[in-house]
Amino acid sequence: MALGLEDKKAIVAEVSEVAKTALSAVVADSRGVTVGNMTALRKEAREAGVYVRVVRNTLARRAVEGTDFECLAESFVGPTLIAFSNEHPGAAARLLKAFAKGNKEFEVKALAFNGELIPAGDIDRLATLPTYDEAIAKLMSVIQGATSKFVRTLAAVRDQKEQEAA
Repeated sequence: MALGLEDKKAIVAEVSEVAKTALSAVVADSRGVTVGNMTALRKEAREAGVYVRVVRNTLARRAVEGTDFECLAESFVGPTLIAFSNEHPGAAARLLKAFAKGNKEFEVKALAFNGELIPAGDIDRLATLPTYDEAIAKLMSVIQGATSKFVRTLAAVRDQKEQEAA
């Protein structure tokens, strides 16, 4: 389907606007994936706060110019699906990694985070980042462990001083 100049400008503006506020991006090749599976992926993406769009390469290159995701321009070859994480840096990577496990034709090409190009093989760098709630839970467990150790140490010092005083 041929796109008019105004349609192309609208696509570039939309993707560029999302790229300006996104935390990370993942570029993938979705050749061979069924329409039903792509629809399911888009639904999961909306629920996870991930913007997913199939974009022509020239439009994608123009859209990421001047953003942290300009480093992805070389990966815009062949059919391109781009996913931007808006709420959590690892959301898009986690989503597309899980989707690729169930769809052998789906291939992650590259990732970007803070202006750094990350090869597809290193997807776990972003996919394994803890969510906000997981990070808070880990922090609380560390604080709780340190606090209980501190209390036990104070109790031992108190007991020692009481024995010395007696």
